[in-house]
Amino acid sequence: MDYAQYRKYDAVGLASLVAAGDVTAEELLEAAIERCEAVNRPLNAVTTPMYGIAGRRAREELSGALAGVPFLIKDLMQDYKGLPTGSGSKALRHVRATAHSTVVQRWLDAGLVIFGKTNTPEFGLKGITEPQAGGVTRNPWNLSHTAGGSSGGAAAAVAAGIVPVAGASDGGGSIRIPAACCGVFGLKPGRGVVSCGPHHAEYLHGAATEGVISRTVRDSAVMLDVLTAKPDMGGPYLVARPDLSYATLAERDPGRLRIGYSTRSPLETDVHAEAVAAVSDAAALLAHLGHEVEPAEPAIDGRQLASDFIVMWCTQVAVTVDEVQKQTGASADDFELDTQALAAVGRAVSATEYYSAHERWNSYSRQLGAFHEKYDVLLTPTIARPPVRIGQLDTPPVLNALLRPVLRLGIADKFASTSVWKNTVLANLATVPFTQLANITGRPAMSVPTYRTAAGLPLGVQFVGGLASEGLLLSLANQIETERPWAHLEPV
Repeated sequence: MDYAQYRKYDAVGLASLVAAGDVTAEELLEAAIERCEAVNRPLNAVTTPMYGIAGRRAREELSGALAGVPFLIKDLMQDYKGLPTGSGSKALRHVRATAHSTVVQRWLDAGLVIFGKTNTPEFGLKGITEPQAGGVTRNPWNLSHTAGGSSGGAAAAVAAGIVPVAGASDGGGSIRIPAACCGVFGLKPGRGVVSCGPHHAEYLHGAATEGVISRTVRDSAVMLDVLTAKPDMGGPYLVARPDLSYATLAERDPGRLRIGYSTRSPLETDVHAEAVAAVSDAAALLAHLGHEVEPAEPAIDGRQLASDFIVMWCTQVAVTVDEVQKQTGASADDFELDTQALAAVGRAVSATEYYSAHERWNSYSRQLGAFHEKYDVLLTPTIARPPVRIGQLDTPPVLNALLRPVLRLGIADKFASTSVWKNTVLANLATVPFTQLANITGRPAMSVPTYRTAAGLPLGVQFVGGLASEGLLLSLANQIETERPWAHLEPV
């Protein structure tokens, strides 16, 4: 199978070919590897090839919904037994996983052929993928720009045609941000829907979840069926499955929805004219499709929400770094300077400050719930500006020079209160201010690739649904995809 033929099909289509005997898993794997070898050097999407493992698996008798389809997993939280899960960090590059993650096992049970791991920023901490350990991942549509993060490698691989769908995860926008940057589809499931096993009941108080990035909506729907095929008895609660499969729900007409939209940054920072245009374009398309669309947004203090998110983010970085050091004996220098700084700030957070921040998460859920009593869906930009240039969000050299003595002297708590630190954190968060709401509240959300900038870069828009609205979001996305298809679009 040559690339032109391989690229015509999504994962569901490729699985159908295998099931019909029109192509073998080995032939699909060969096509995927050839494409990876042809485009991965400039992109740096796949950082850990698993060709030998995949070749042996492709020769086995495979079964499942996606039997024989080539697949990539993210090098973060998605453990493959016997291989290191590097998490974008030098400190973990030699630590081998003792068991498959639950999501990896479910992908294997579905018959997928995993042939590599995709790049991610250190511990998935950024909305760009430029780790020192794994190198920079670039946007297939323009190599000078970011593929987004933290699932940047996954999004770049899907957009470049290496695979039709790839494993991803999302703790603050890490599925939706790279999907928006690379012109592909990304659904973040709601809290507790997808298992975090076998080592965790939930990540980051349920704010983080596993999922996929795909070229077509139906692939994401089928993947959600795969990931939720069995109840997670080790999870914090048992999430009810819908009566119908997500694949079936995706094919249903969503009906006439009430959609509120906003382009105002929750941080009250600038939103690029192209991001505003992307939402305006989507609102007009939705109205054309018969939906009720009007300006509206939840009554939430966005700056406070961002502050509470950062408190939790920094403390989990501190815990992660401490655990890795205990596990590996790594020194501080084995972590990026930005990671060290976030961890130091996290260690300075008091128990009362931490609890207060987490307590306010309840308020945001209630406030978003009040919005969803009137509106089925919230529409916003996914990101506040077109994909930034590589290196544009690097920590300024002056701040790096300040961080080293701050960390050495142990005065991160004082430094964290300075305008220099706050402005740097705000500058990074200001490019992606819309996505954290869905993580904190545990609501499903998706980025849909409806727009291209004047420069030809993708710029997706975000839809946030109410509780258990994954099926509704998939149905809406399928309707949009049918009206304005994007899967055939390909970087030159």
